[in-house]
Amino acid sequence: MSTNGALSVGPSDVAKPDDRTESFTVRADLAHLRLRELLTEVRDRVEQMFDIGDSVDGLVDAMLVVTSGLELGPTLRAIVRAAAVLVDARFAALGVRGNDDQLSEFVYEGIDETTRAKIGHLPVGCGVLGLLLSQPKPIRLDDLTMHPVSVGFPQHHPPMRTFLGVPVRIRGEIFGNLYLTEKADGQPFTEDDELIVQALAAAAGVAIDNARLYESTRARRAWIEATSEITAEFLADTEPEQVHAHIVKHARRLTRSERAYLAVPRDPDCPATEVDELVITQWSGPGASLSGRTVQIGSGSVGDVLRQATAAQADHLPPDDACSDLLGSGPVLILPLRLPDSTLGVLMAARPSGTGPYCEETLELAAAFADQVALAIQLADAQRHMRTHEVATERARIARDLYRDVIQRLFDLEITLHAIVPDIRNHAVRHRLCEITDDLQQVIHDIRTSVFDAHQPDRVGPHLRQRITDAVSQHIGDTGIDATVHISGSLSIVEPALADHVDAVVRESVSNAVRHSGADTITVDVVVGDDLTIIVADNGTGVPDTITPSGLTNMAHRAEQSGGSFTIGPNPHSAGGRPGARTCWTAPLQ
Repeated sequence: MSTNGALSVGPSDVAKPDDRTESFTVRADLAHLRLRELLTEVRDRVEQMFDIGDSVDGLVDAMLVVTSGLELGPTLRAIVRAAAVLVDARFAALGVRGNDDQLSEFVYEGIDETTRAKIGHLPVGCGVLGLLLSQPKPIRLDDLTMHPVSVGFPQHHPPMRTFLGVPVRIRGEIFGNLYLTEKADGQPFTEDDELIVQALAAAAGVAIDNARLYESTRARRAWIEATSEITAEFLADTEPEQVHAHIVKHARRLTRSERAYLAVPRDPDCPATEVDELVITQWSGPGASLSGRTVQIGSGSVGDVLRQATAAQADHLPPDDACSDLLGSGPVLILPLRLPDSTLGVLMAARPSGTGPYCEETLELAAAFADQVALAIQLADAQRHMRTHEVATERARIARDLYRDVIQRLFDLEITLHAIVPDIRNHAVRHRLCEITDDLQQVIHDIRTSVFDAHQPDRVGPHLRQRITDAVSQHIGDTGIDATVHISGSLSIVEPALADHVDAVVRESVSNAVRHSGADTITVDVVVGDDLTIIVADNGTGVPDTITPSGLTNMAHRAEQSGGSFTIGPNPHSAGGRPGARTCWTAPLQ
């Protein structure tokens, strides 16, 4: 400042023009840089918004796809494909959790069938895949091979590094897990990818639940229809063997099994606790029929089901199980045909080794089917017994009427004829009247025998009588030989096996008499007493040397099998001066 008070400015108080220009330039550059950063950030945000919008749109589309179907298999495949597309993954899979905390089903995408065949067995839930089963929460890895629980890959398996796993829940329960690997361009899966797959997994849970409910409804309807069909066949008096075959076919189809069997105790009246073997009566499946095969059940799984009357399923039978050779090494289903106080038999189904086990719902539905089948069998048996009783009652009534009315009148007629015979002077007429009286006695005898057989309609008597008369008629034919058949006693007590012997012996004896004896009369007497005796006699030339020895040997062998005897010789009652022939075949009645 000057001494005269005038204001003076020193050199340091005045800014230089170059310094001010430089300061403005720096501030402008900083402002432009910040603006560019802001614009870049805005652009990135906008791009992210577009990316998120595209992802959301893709997620919505995927949800619509996976929730549009009701078939479980196609729904699972749609979920896997949608997950791979959403996060741009090369490989994707959905593992279904089984009963033993392993994967019971594995639906995959990205591996062709040739590679799949080379790899071999599908994963069961080891290593990182199993980690999601024991700890059901999302897992995201940049290199799954470096994870401590990684167990590596089997031979021919494509290399995989990046990994994303998300659990799929249905009503709080773990259904399975979504697995994704190898994101495009080798990039790791992001947090956004994880959120998107979690959202898809939630929608997938709903879709799977709907598909399972739909399939459950269809399965129950199919089981009900099968039960109704079987019951209707039984009540319509269809042949039991045919109905049993339908039972096995329905069981095989509805349980999605490879084969199915129906096995029953050899003695139906034997208590289940004492049964040690079953007989396969019906069979359905590939290969040769096993019907008639005896199955030793011992203390194995089939024996336990029979004795405890409780249905069971297993992933496989132990090698030492009595039925392991029959049912194989795959999943098995064993169902008792149970009644309140007994078990009629066992219905079995089996799948090949390596296929999925039977679920609890299948076990429940199949067991209910077996119970209804057992009740239908019992009801059909009761119905047959009722019809048999009605027939027996009607036959007994007819027999009483025959005995009371017809036989009595015939007997009176016989007595009357006997009374007038002495008064007949003409010898020829008297002889003819005696023959008529004898015929009348035979008619009365036959009616009495028929009356006795009518009281036991279930036995072979009436049928055997027809077989005997048919055998004689067929061999006599138009030969002109006078043949007479006499049957004494009730054939109803003859067992079927012995009845077959009777038929064969009568045929062989009558055939020999017709072909070799030259007889003009043949009599066949079948006597049922303590033993069964068959006597075939003729008035021919005797036992010729030309008679076929094999026929006589056959009759002797049948007698030996039955514990009886067989003899052949002259007929002591032969008339006309010829020796005739007489065969006598006997067997004890058991």
